[in-house]
Amino acid sequence: MLAAGMGVTTGCSRGLRLPEFSYTLLDGSPANSRSLAGQVLVVNFWATSCAPCVQEMPAFVDTYRRYHDRGFQTLAVAASYDPPALVSRFAERHALPFSVVIDNTGAIARAFDDVSVTPTTFLIDRRGTIVLRREGAADFTALHARIEELLAQT
Repeated sequence: MLAAGMGVTTGCSRGLRLPEFSYTLLDGSPANSRSLAGQVLVVNFWATSCAPCVQEMPAFVDTYRRYHDRGFQTLAVAASYDPPALVSRFAERHALPFSVVIDNTGAIARAFDDVSVTPTTFLIDRRGTIVLRREGAADFTALHARIEELLAQT
């Protein structure tokens, strides 16, 4: 169901699943989406030039720290137009504790149904089903409630 306004999608009526994609982390190590299987996952598309993205990043850090030990993971996907040096400096300066990747070719955005707006946040359950898509700034109260629900599921 697509809500008006900020484009919040819950339940992802099309039954979308975590797509398969490969990426290179900022430290140069290769990874792929299969390595994220079995965890509750937030994938956040962002850019250093996006004010709401930058403003909400500390809340994503707090969310990661709050839930990581319970099987929660975060993947921050920097937009293809974001200069790699800026992304690296931002991640270092803000001590981002989660995985950060630059979507140089836009392949990850395309895999997630052509994400074109930053920020866009996806919440994915342990089975790999996308349960929430939000375009625009995240509602962390609602996001935390959903994360709690998903972490409680076996």
